[in-house]
Amino acid sequence: MSAEGEAIRSNDYRKDATVKAPSTRPAAVLGLDVGKSSHWACLIDRDGEVLSSAPVRNREAELDALFASVPAGTLVVVDQFRNIGSLAVRRARAAGLGVAHLPGLAASRAAGLFAGEAKTDERDAAVIARTALGVPDSLSGVPGRGEALEAARALSSQRDHVVACATRDKNRLRAVLLESCPALEAAVDLSDRRWLELLAGFGGAWGIARSGAEGPQAEAAGEAAAASTAPPPALIEAENRQVRFLAARISEALDEAGALEAETAALLEGDETYACLLTVPGIGPRTAAQLAVSVDIGRFPDHDHLASYCGIAPRVRSSGTSVRSVRASRRGDARLKSLLIFSCNSLVRSSGRYGEYYRACRARGMGHGRALKAVARKRLRAIYAVMRDRVPYREQPRRLTKL
Repeated sequence: MSAEGEAIRSNDYRKDATVKAPSTRPAAVLGLDVGKSSHWACLIDRDGEVLSSAPVRNREAELDALFASVPAGTLVVVDQFRNIGSLAVRRARAAGLGVAHLPGLAASRAAGLFAGEAKTDERDAAVIARTALGVPDSLSGVPGRGEALEAARALSSQRDHVVACATRDKNRLRAVLLESCPALEAAVDLSDRRWLELLAGFGGAWGIARSGAEGPQAEAAGEAAAASTAPPPALIEAENRQVRFLAARISEALDEAGALEAETAALLEGDETYACLLTVPGIGPRTAAQLAVSVDIGRFPDHDHLASYCGIAPRVRSSGTSVRSVRASRRGDARLKSLLIFSCNSLVRSSGRYGEYYRACRARGMGHGRALKAVARKRLRAIYAVMRDRVPYREQPRRLTKL
């Protein structure tokens, strides 16, 4: 197969399903439209008859009573399994019931197939239950793994939140500097801790210039201030206050993100899958941790399904004899997709198979970004095998071409 063809894999609707459809219908389906204080529960049997439809409080006793009253073999389907839906999932599993997840987007689209236009909790729960019964391929599994992995997932989620806050504060800080002194904003590198310490200590350009601080960063700030007209003193003080606050918050967020990464890695030290992932070319601790906590490999029958879940498998559109590949789907885990693609940058100049594959893609006219995605898609085969078999990565011997 050609280098470009290797990157083009089917990503049709069947590949978006992350669990296999049950061979037989469950005895009943309990659709839960989850909420903060209460859920709406709609119970239907396998023939589609509504057995009950009523609200239930988001409390253990009430949920336990609900799950004890449903027929044996009932499948519980929720539209959210984290946060407000986590208690319902835990109690359903404690009651010995199967649990599945109908993504919110799928539930929203499915609502248009049913009569009526009302948007109520009662109707939403009925839509969830009937969609789960009639279209089992629309369901995805709900991860249920060990304590260490769940704790690592929670810490990884917190790190993502901290990094998002730091990015927001960086954008705000640049806006403040740009309004006051564009020359300083152009000179500042917010990935450099020395700049953050300087800004957190003295504020903007004129605060740094008046401080008498030394060093290349302070000199650059002084030159920016000298080349610009100073605003009124009240505005300078207002700017300095904002800059000090934002720079300090960014530094704290970066420190916290580093600590969370270290704690996550410590939790995963004993995880066999995490250790094996570190042997894959280009996979470092951050990408390995994200894969370990985000992917339950048992849910994916092959690497094509995993590629679809990660959002790096191009969609295929066909009509009659016309078949063409289009851009990669925008669905999937955005953070995982970003890590899988950009971690391939370390392979660009390597002499291994992925470096050679990247150069072959470029030789065929592919741009850098598209070639990286192609390498990420090819490497995902190895990642899938490593996670499935829990064995370290081993470079396969190259086949000799007969002339």
